[in-house]
Amino acid sequence: MTGTTIEQALAGLAGEAPDGLEDKVFTGWLSTPSRLGEVFVAFTTDGVQFVRSAESVGSDPDAFAQAYRDRFGRPLRPAGRGPAGLAPALTGRTGGPRLDLRGLSDFEHDVLDATRRIPSGQVRPYSWVAREAGRAKAVRAVGSVLARNPVPLLIPCHRVVRSDGALGEYMFGPEHKQALLREEDLDLDRLAGLTDRGVHYLGSDTTGVVCFPTCHHARRITDAHRRPFARVEKALAEGYRPCRDCRPAVPA
Repeated sequence: MTGTTIEQALAGLAGEAPDGLEDKVFTGWLSTPSRLGEVFVAFTTDGVQFVRSAESVGSDPDAFAQAYRDRFGRPLRPAGRGPAGLAPALTGRTGGPRLDLRGLSDFEHDVLDATRRIPSGQVRPYSWVAREAGRAKAVRAVGSVLARNPVPLLIPCHRVVRSDGALGEYMFGPEHKQALLREEDLDLDRLAGLTDRGVHYLGSDTTGVVCFPTCHHARRITDAHRRPFARVEKALAEGYRPCRDCRPAVPA
């Protein structure tokens, strides 16, 4: 077979890629504003898969692409626009895009699902996330999962704090954690004051309900009817019921 014939044969193989093939090979990515400043976002046709602040990768798209490849094993290509709901979620408004969390273990899914349920302006301890994820004793493992949260802001790991009330670490630094919580109208000074006094739960002697201090129900308790507790077990022993919204303990 002559060289020309070979070239012709190869040319005959060329053509348009089948629909959807590029999406199976590449992951789209873009840069967009967020409450953390500029962020890089990678997403598939199934949803958002990876979010990192530009600051955390030195504002270098190549570093972001490498971090993505190291974790997911796929190359990135620029995308013209992101998934529906991405911009409002990243800037703190309501809604949120679909997430692509394939490849995670069942436990990782459960941890991230529990974390995603923490309302804006509220915090929960790692122990709460562990219990809600069905592994009450796996507090340290919860911390490891959240340290590798693939989609921060969309799954708000900045709302998870230490059981002693301290804010704890954050993948982008404690200063950013504080800033995000203050932007959500969480009174960190009040929370720190309660923590310094060893208060981790607040009960209402009118409703007989005990809550985490940042729960929206706890914020409405007047001074005259607010009962502080260091341990939820003490509140339950005195006849208080756990709030059904913030779930400081599993309701009986």
